[in-house]
Amino acid sequence: QVQLAESGGGLVQPGESLRLSCAASGITFSIYTMGWYRQAPGKQRELVARIRNSGVTNYADSVKGRFTISRDNAKNTVYLQMNSLKPEDTAVYYCNAAAPLSQMDFWGKGTLVTVSS
Repeated sequence: QVQLAESGGGLVQPGESLRLSCAASGITFSIYTMGWYRQAPGKQRELVARIRNSGVTNYADSVKGRFTISRDNAKNTVYLQMNSLKPEDTAVYYCNAAAPLSQMDFWGKGTLVTVSS
């Protein structure tokens, strides 16, 4: 059974930092493309950052230079370091695991990030 468990969300003030973690089980983690998506109230889910099994990363323009995605294959965990947070970063953040050469993917249940003064 595949499980993706996000953690690290919370309430922070603008300009502060948070680190999200997503621990995966039930998959061969090292071969999957891992991604972080977010969904703000009233908006569609959007890609925030993605890291391929090769280590190549992609970021949404809105987070470039502020967020960093990384992975630890030994721990089956992907991270999202979020710096200089803005109120518009407020959303539920979801972890995604996409199988290589396949349409199959898996989602976590999400963790809420609220940026407010």
